[in-house]
Amino acid sequence: MISETYVECLVKKKAGTAMILLKTVSIMLAVVFLLAGLVLWPALIIGALVGVAAYFIYLNSDLEYEYLYLDKEITVDKVMAKTRRKRVAKYDVQRLEIFAPMNSYHLGDYKNRTVKTYDYSSGEVKQPEQRYVMYYEGGQKIILEPSAEMVKALKNVAPRKIFTD
Repeated sequence: MISETYVECLVKKKAGTAMILLKTVSIMLAVVFLLAGLVLWPALIIGALVGVAAYFIYLNSDLEYEYLYLDKEITVDKVMAKTRRKRVAKYDVQRLEIFAPMNSYHLGDYKNRTVKTYDYSSGEVKQPEQRYVMYYEGGQKIILEPSAEMVKALKNVAPRKIFTD
């Protein structure tokens, strides 16, 4: 008998103030240069280039992360502006060291490690804290914001590595 658990979770990343400002300024500059391009030819080219830059800024300012748990693997996808999807990472649950809430006392032994940090959460500090930290293969610290259903599915697979405090 094959037991496959499938859990999907979507988390919207909060756009920072700088990103919102950059998006607004780039759109305004594109419009100004395109309108000026009706009179002066070089301004039209600059307006088109700024417009393309504004499009890419828009894609990166409207981000969502989708976590998918299937068959002892966590897959993280980045969804840009609800139109494009990109696979960001894939993690094997058997190779993770610990998975615990952000402020958990279980993470005490891991605090002083020098590791590369990847943040796939909303970026917001909520009360109660909903973000989890996962240390993976000793060299990566991954911050996620999974649903309760996903945490429960992970705990069923690796009960000694998953903590819910």
